[in-house]
Amino acid sequence: MHKAKIIGTGSYLPKKVVSNEDLAKRIETSDEWIKSRVGISSRHMAGSDETTAFMATQAAKAALIDANLSAEKIDLIVVGTSTPDHFMPSTATEVQANLSITNCCPAFDISAACAGFIYAMSVANQFFHSDRTQNVLVIGVDRMSRLLNWNDRATCVLFGDGAGAVVLQTSQDDSGILSSNIHADGAKKELLYAPSMLSHAPYDKTRQPHFLAMHGPRVMKSAVTKLVSCIEMLLSEHELTSADIDWVIPHQANQRIIDAAAQKVGISPEKVIMTLETHGNTSAASVPLALDVARRDGRVKKGDLVLLEAFGAGFVWGGILLRY
Repeated sequence: MHKAKIIGTGSYLPKKVVSNEDLAKRIETSDEWIKSRVGISSRHMAGSDETTAFMATQAAKAALIDANLSAEKIDLIVVGTSTPDHFMPSTATEVQANLSITNCCPAFDISAACAGFIYAMSVANQFFHSDRTQNVLVIGVDRMSRLLNWNDRATCVLFGDGAGAVVLQTSQDDSGILSSNIHADGAKKELLYAPSMLSHAPYDKTRQPHFLAMHGPRVMKSAVTKLVSCIEMLLSEHELTSADIDWVIPHQANQRIIDAAAQKVGISPEKVIMTLETHGNTSAASVPLALDVARRDGRVKKGDLVLLEAFGAGFVWGGILLRY
C-alpha cells in the first residue's frame, strides 16, 4: 500500500484586512471583547473579485511552485469547501480549468465545513492505494464572509476568508500520512448551520435564509470532547504519546477550544501552531493556511511528526497524523 506525503504547500489571503476596531465601528463590540473570548485581532475579507475558485487557484499555484511540479502532472484535485461560487460545477473543476490542466484528471469538492480539508486529505490519501495516482492537489478554501449576518456579533467577529493547498505525492521513504480518522454526528445539525438559499420556495431574498447560525457554548463543549477523542485515537493506533508529537496544527476556530483540547491530551502550547489571531476562523482553509505558515517560517521540518485536526458543522471532525 502506497503512502502519500506532502511535497508542497501554498496559501492565499485576501488583500483586505479587517481589524477588531473596524468591526467595532459597525456593531456593538470591542477589540478587548473579541480577543478575550476567541483570540482574534484581525481577519481577511475577500473582495468581489476574490471568489472561492480564485482563492483556491492562487493557493494551488503557490503549492505547485513550492513542490516544483507542473500542473499537468496532477492526477486528482480534491477541494474542501462549504462556500462554492456555484452549486455546479464544482470548485475543483474550476481550479482545474484555471490551472490549464488538460489531462482530464478527476476533480471534485467535499463539503465538510471546518473539517473540509481534513476530510479532503483523508479521501485523497485513499487514491494512493493504487499505482494510478502519483500527484494530488488538495485544497481547503472558504469565503465565510458571504454567510455572515453583520448584525450578529456572536458570529460575524469570528470568521475570515482564505485558501490553503498542498501537493501530495507517492512517498518513497518513511515520510507521509501515517493514518487518518474522520467522523460525523448529523443529530447536532441545529447547533451550527447555514441554510441554503434554496431552502425556501419560492425564494424570498428579504428573508436572508443563508446566514450562519451557531450555539457557541454547546459547539465548544462538543468540539473539545470530539477533538480529544480523535487525537487519542490517532496516538493509540501508533502506540505514541503526546510527547512524541512535534507539532499540532488545529483548526483555528477559538483559542479556548484549542487550549482546552491540547491541555486534556497533554500537548504543550509551544507545540501548537496558531494563526487564529490574524486569520480568524477561515473554516476549511484554516489548517492548510497554518501549515503553510509554519513550514515556510521553518518550524515544521522534514522528519517532524505532525498532527492535524479539525471540528465543524454537521457535526463533522477528524484528524491526520503524518511524518513530514
